Amino acid sequence: MNYRHSFHAGNSADVVKHSLLIALVRALQLKPGALTLIDTHSGCGLYDLDGDQAQRTGEAAGGVLRTLADSNPLLNDYRAAVQAVNVGSEPHLYPGSPRILAQLLRLQDLLILNEKHPEDARVLRGAMRDTLAAVHERDAYELWLAMLPTRTGRGVVVVDPPYEQTDERDRITATLAAAYRKWAHGVTVIWYPLKDRATHWRWREQLSKLGIPKFMSVEHWLYDRDQPGIYNGAGLFIVNPPYAFIQALPPLLEALRAALAPEGHRGEITADWLVV
Repeated sequence: MNYRHSFHAGNSADVVKHSLLIALVRALQLKPGALTLIDTHSGCGLYDLDGDQAQRTGEAAGGVLRTLADSNPLLNDYRAAVQAVNVGSEPHLYPGSPRILAQLLRLQDLLILNEKHPEDARVLRGAMRDTLAAVHERDAYELWLAMLPTRTGRGVVVVDPPYEQTDERDRITATLAAAYRKWAHGVTVIWYPLKDRATHWRWREQLSKLGIPKFMSVEHWLYDRDQPGIYNGAGLFIVNPPYAFIQALPPLLEALRAALAPEGHRGEITADWLVV
């Protein structure tokens, strides 16, 4: 699957991913201790919704534009994050995870970004020039392990690959196993696309065998039944989600489902634990 993000910026997967990422970091920041935020597949950091690639797919219409028009106050933090990189009421730019995370930083927090693709890394440095983020240009899985344990006592690793390689899930599984051995108390967030339930459930079973006791899965299915051969939704695996995040999750998920459900479909968004 090719998921070059400039074609998909601001789609429903971004809305869910970034809404939950904001809620997760905010929950961790209820404690004053410093956080290290690490984004292993950072992309370009900022995306032009009026550009040719975004316009070619038009996916922002079913994602960020629909969410900005929604009135549910539980989505206010997400809407504010998008509006922070735009002037006026109409969004022309979409903030990727690097810009979202940069907005959340406190003085004591650190932000480490990584993008292996040379051209995207160059654009990322430009997009982050007004922040204190450190930008690396390394293999994502090598950097993931090299940065652990984090310099601060607590941290979050965000893993958001394009799933262009057939062994992407295997690399994530192997690296997560090694990372957990080095940093068992850390928070890890892994984004994934949903194309068919059978493939996804096989991966879930593989991950459940890692023996990680606090391992959550959030799944957002757009349609009431699988649409063969197309993007059906996306989800997040979250290792060690904080208690405050877990408590606030049910109403936030319902707000996201209601805002993003395609016409004629109710959609489904659920959170459960991988069985160890």
